[in-house]
Amino acid sequence: MIEVWAPNADRMRVRRLDAGGTTLDERELRRSTADAEGWWSTDLELSDGDRYGFLVGDGEDLRPDPRSRRQPEGVHGPSAAFDPTAYSWNDDSWTGRQLAGGVIYELHVGTFTPDGTLDALIAKLDHLVDLGVTHIELLPVNDFNGRWNWGYDGVLWYAVHEGYGGPRAYQRLVDAAHARGLAVIQDVVYNHLGPSGNYLPEFGPYLRQGDRNTWGDSVNLDETAVREYILENALMWLRDYHVDGLRLDAVHALRDQQPNHILREMSQRVDALSAQQNRPLTLIAESDMNDPTLILPREAGGYGLTAQWSDDWHHAVHVALTGETTGYYEDFAAADALTKVSQGGFFHDGTFSSFRDRPHGRPIPEDVPAWRLVTFAQDHDQIGNRAVGDRLSATLSPERLAVAAVLTLTAPGTPMLFMGEEWGASTPWQFFTSHPEPELGRATAEGRIAEFERMGWDPDVVPDPQDPETFERSHLRWAELDDPAHARLQELYRRLIALRRERADLTDPAMSRTRVTVAVSAQRAEGAPDARVYRIDRGATSVLVNLSSEEAEFEVGETAELLVATVEVRVDSGRAVLPPDSAVVVG
Repeated sequence: MIEVWAPNADRMRVRRLDAGGTTLDERELRRSTADAEGWWSTDLELSDGDRYGFLVGDGEDLRPDPRSRRQPEGVHGPSAAFDPTAYSWNDDSWTGRQLAGGVIYELHVGTFTPDGTLDALIAKLDHLVDLGVTHIELLPVNDFNGRWNWGYDGVLWYAVHEGYGGPRAYQRLVDAAHARGLAVIQDVVYNHLGPSGNYLPEFGPYLRQGDRNTWGDSVNLDETAVREYILENALMWLRDYHVDGLRLDAVHALRDQQPNHILREMSQRVDALSAQQNRPLTLIAESDMNDPTLILPREAGGYGLTAQWSDDWHHAVHVALTGETTGYYEDFAAADALTKVSQGGFFHDGTFSSFRDRPHGRPIPEDVPAWRLVTFAQDHDQIGNRAVGDRLSATLSPERLAVAAVLTLTAPGTPMLFMGEEWGASTPWQFFTSHPEPELGRATAEGRIAEFERMGWDPDVVPDPQDPETFERSHLRWAELDDPAHARLQELYRRLIALRRERADLTDPAMSRTRVTVAVSAQRAEGAPDARVYRIDRGATSVLVNLSSEEAEFEVGETAELLVATVEVRVDSGRAVLPPDSAVVVG
């Protein structure tokens, strides 16, 4: 049976086609009963691979199925039936991975490998296993218009982008990841739809017209069918593709006034599925609200999500490493910024935000485990949304890149790496699009360039997102691993991840047992935010960081063992002397 929610239509037809586009069959759909208002159906049966589409009203323009699982010809073409149960899975012994104690690796399928496909990604999984990460997080893979895109312009949430290999390749990837002990987190976008190929408003009120968020009209969460469209999509990834978790994009843009917020409802259903499948299923929110409600238990009035990203931790570490204090980084020049995010999770926990010109955030209760915050020194947004998409490797010395590794992988939260970070990839990761419509492509490029021109950037320096070279520049260069400097940094990341597993202090969930001291060498004043000295005590394990221009001395105890050092340091008579731009872990 074929069903579709289309309350806006007074007539609905479904057309079946062959691979060449010739019509094989066309049928009228019937309105469903009053208790399923807006639904249409027909008893036409489709086989795996059959092409089909809907005709809304009396129009003759074929529209893809809003719940299409596959789009062989792109978002404007007919849908193709896909049977998720036809795949023979090999992961019966997979029991999942909990997030606590894990290390996430964020990647973009299209730029992670030269081929930019899911099958090509499979060939690189052993690299990630050797590195020691536990979870891979894929940027959105649902279908978008064009050949390449970050993925946040998706318009068909149920379909895997054909350019990546389509839904069957996605199943192969998850199966291969599980065979290697890697969990898979899928980034999903439920707060907006892309600008091209969005036919949902023709079917029904999926969007609130005129009620806009950052990216366009907001999703209409007042409609039960729209809520189910989202909730069923979330369950689809976890059930039909055996995915282990979802990263929920910009949940602050989900405007929901219903008694049971959609995030709480999602966590309820995902927890039920987790119990049925006897494996942990993870929900991670991206939010700029600094609101612990997301991760508090439902019985305590929270939404019951597993974790949320901590931009505050990123900002504090970025300022400490780079000294950059413009825009939203300004407040994080405070001497206690790294202290607050390490000991309490949020920097803005009700304090005044100069960037927002108002108080911002709420404190995290002390009993919330630290691993519920995902912490990172680099991610797709914090790199790609810079004018030229520059990574830390573009401006920091090798010594400071090593310090970034130590700070990231000894943090109280759940660490996340961005692809290529582990070897200090020299390639940028820039904002790229491939909108086929000339007007949309031109508007996207002009808008991006104008935005940074207003910030003082030379417009000739800002990459054109529509230029194919922008996409090509953003690919990782795997040959860099043959360079000794890159290989040394990767070995440091590998050792730190291993140390995180070995030392219980480094995965201690109690933030109260982390203590940060902003030390000052006797020879100099505190200075700029990128010229400070830090001691981060995590139980009996200490992380010592010298970002000043002079040697810094720390008391470490007579029996202290040097566990990891980014450069050669002197440890003698219970003291450790660190040269400039260095870090050590002792225990």
